[in-house]
Amino acid sequence: MTKITGYLLQVGAIFLLLFTACQSAEDTEETRRQPNVLFILADDLGYHDLSCMGSKYYETPNIDRIANSGMVFTNGYAGCQVCSPSRASIMSGKTPARHGITDWIGARTGEEWRKAGRHNKLLPPEYVHNLPHDYTTLPEAMKEAGYKTFFAGKWHLGSEGSWPTDHGFDINRGGWDKGSPIGGYFSPWENPNLENQEDGENLSMRLAKETVSFIEANRDTSFFAFLSFYAVHGPIQTTREKWAKYREKAAEMGIAESGFEMGHFLPIRQVQDNPVYAGLVEAMDDAVGRVLDALKIMGLDENTIVVFTSDNGGVAAGDAFATSNLPLRAGKGYQFEGGIREPYFISVPWMNSGGETCDVPVNGTDFYPTILDLVGADLRPSEHSDGVSLLPLLEGESIGERALVWHYPHYGNQGGEPSSIIREGEWKLIHYYEDGREELYNLKNDLEETTDIAADHPDRVTALSEKLFAYLNEVGARYPEKDPEYSAAAEKAYLEKVVNERWPRLEEQRLNFLSEDYDPGNKWWGSEE
Repeated sequence: MTKITGYLLQVGAIFLLLFTACQSAEDTEETRRQPNVLFILADDLGYHDLSCMGSKYYETPNIDRIANSGMVFTNGYAGCQVCSPSRASIMSGKTPARHGITDWIGARTGEEWRKAGRHNKLLPPEYVHNLPHDYTTLPEAMKEAGYKTFFAGKWHLGSEGSWPTDHGFDINRGGWDKGSPIGGYFSPWENPNLENQEDGENLSMRLAKETVSFIEANRDTSFFAFLSFYAVHGPIQTTREKWAKYREKAAEMGIAESGFEMGHFLPIRQVQDNPVYAGLVEAMDDAVGRVLDALKIMGLDENTIVVFTSDNGGVAAGDAFATSNLPLRAGKGYQFEGGIREPYFISVPWMNSGGETCDVPVNGTDFYPTILDLVGADLRPSEHSDGVSLLPLLEGESIGERALVWHYPHYGNQGGEPSSIIREGEWKLIHYYEDGREELYNLKNDLEETTDIAADHPDRVTALSEKLFAYLNEVGARYPEKDPEYSAAAEKAYLEKVVNERWPRLEEQRLNFLSEDYDPGNKWWGSEE
């Protein structure tokens, strides 16, 4: 070998090493630039429970930041009017009628429903009690796309063996069987997957801190973080300071003499003036701010997609009777817009869609394909079979027309009736299982659902009903059955008791929350020493 040949080989080797090093750097840079995803899910937060969505009472500057930096879907819906079915739809891309979790996990069915003491006409059907393991869930799809996955907060999709780490999440902080914060919103709480660290610690902020710690540890990789608040589910709790702030605000706005109107089964709240609930909303917003600020400090905000939504409507009846969804009718557990329409925001930093709105009806099943599309992963139409990618809408284009379907063959704890719903365009049909009647509303002209126009449009009612049941029967939906022990007299007596006893107690409780000397008597739920 000549000296010249040896020299050329050395030079070539050097260039090869430099090229390989540069290529590796580019590959690392490309991997790092794969967008992160932060999915924030509130529990029981109503469509108008945010200042950016029109509330004059609640203050949510941090969640508003997500809406103002992204696209607001004004016709955004949850998969169901109660929690577990909606959460399963987000994870699976399937409607409750298809995945089979049609009620919150733990609800009574069949003859067990009689123990609720409601004396109803129907016996609710059985439902699936765990997120099916044969599905490829959204987090599992994200793992296959190279993402580190993390879950914090409320799960409520099955018992041990069907927790977050059994369905694609690498890390789980606080997700287990229960759907409410056992022990409350201030430590010590009871949660096998979230240890107590400091007495009086706020649960929402703790979940935010866990999320920030995960992001910090994985800032140089691609991550999918799912922050699932227990807030604002009952029991509603807050600090003395936040209660005082919102009690004063309610007084300044003017306290109405009464706060409820009677619905079919229960009184329904008509005003937003609960200072305890308002403080709980603000505490969740504070926690959201903690995570958003951390993304910015770490320089990740420009490479992180942020999604925000809720699992069902705000609780206007039942549970804590906490909020009003007006002008939307009713709330959680109901077949009306107050039960299923949600805040629904998607913020994609590089799309410059801040403050834009989209009025196309979209659903919780759509998050699965949309997120995959946004991060450049392959879609899985056999999995997210009821969802579609909203990427075209985010880019200012359109998606094909389709009907949205809801199936809730149960009695909601909040007063909803066993029913199924189909929305197509501006038309919404509700089928009731107690008597087979069908109501038709034009949401463009009657968002409040005050006027049933089924009698004026019999052909449309027939067409929508046929389409609804064709879908339900195709996916094997289950239906309620008549209770052979039903007593009209017993049901009437129950309803009279609600009107004469429970309704007055609710009005009294509302004014007690607003009194200047209100004190829960337990050191503000353990938030004070």
